Amino acid sequence: MPQRSFPVPEGLAGERVDAALAKLLGFSRSFAADIASAGGVQLDGRQLGKSDRLNAGGWLEVSWEEKRGPEVIPVVLPDLGIVYDDDDFVVVDKPAGVAAHPSLGWQGPTVLGALAGAGYRIATSGPQERQGVVHRLDAGTSGLMVVAKSEHAYSELKRAFKEREVEKIYHAVVQGHPDPLAGTIEGPIGRHPGHDWKFAVTHDGKPSVTHYATLEAFPYASLLEVRLETGRTHQIRVHMSAQRHPCVGDSMYGADPKLSDRLELTRQWLHAMRLGFRHPGTGEPVMFESSYPSELQHALDVLGE
Repeated sequence: MPQRSFPVPEGLAGERVDAALAKLLGFSRSFAADIASAGGVQLDGRQLGKSDRLNAGGWLEVSWEEKRGPEVIPVVLPDLGIVYDDDDFVVVDKPAGVAAHPSLGWQGPTVLGALAGAGYRIATSGPQERQGVVHRLDAGTSGLMVVAKSEHAYSELKRAFKEREVEKIYHAVVQGHPDPLAGTIEGPIGRHPGHDWKFAVTHDGKPSVTHYATLEAFPYASLLEVRLETGRTHQIRVHMSAQRHPCVGDSMYGADPKLSDRLELTRQWLHAMRLGFRHPGTGEPVMFESSYPSELQHALDVLGE
């Protein structure tokens, strides 16, 4: 049974136990709450619940049962592009059809598996099946993704994403023409009330903000530049669908299958094309860019005709 003990940092004084453990140990907040509920958290010898608050300088002792997730299986993936690599992190250009990390029910390749297969050593922070992963892309979305290699980089990048210090720019082709041509979509996102395998704008969802601008208008669709202020699961896909402009090819969120067939698309036209943040080691700003994969460029060419 793993155990950790350490003084409570000044910056976490007054923080809930589950939130503090998520920050200190890289756990998901739900797993941290499970640890506390199982009696695995003590402060100066006193057992704490998940919603109890911490005192600065107190001595925190944590013990938990290993929660094994799906295994990372090394795989050789030649089309996983390595955009940048140093001792702190690696930036990959993820192709569609590849998940960020293993999960229950996913049988395909993963970014972590491909990195393991190529011999990369990744940070051990975070849940077992997604160690080093500081943000994710949907399996059907291509583009840039950063994975931490050092523990320091994991902590700093997680913080930067949480505090919205990371520039995330996507290009998306959506059906129709948004009105206005540029704007902001605000709508809380949560599980779809009728289908728990997808998401929707719901009254009790998490606050979500998406900024978009039209780059080019075609007869049946528009190419958008999209900037995320928050990072919810399926956020762009959900917000654009809620505006009745689903991403072309996105059958889960209402895309026209006839248009998808015409463009020979088997997944959503959505690409993470720019990613910028401060280097976790040097503090210097870094920016990475990715060009469209061939199937997305082909769809654009057909639209342009």
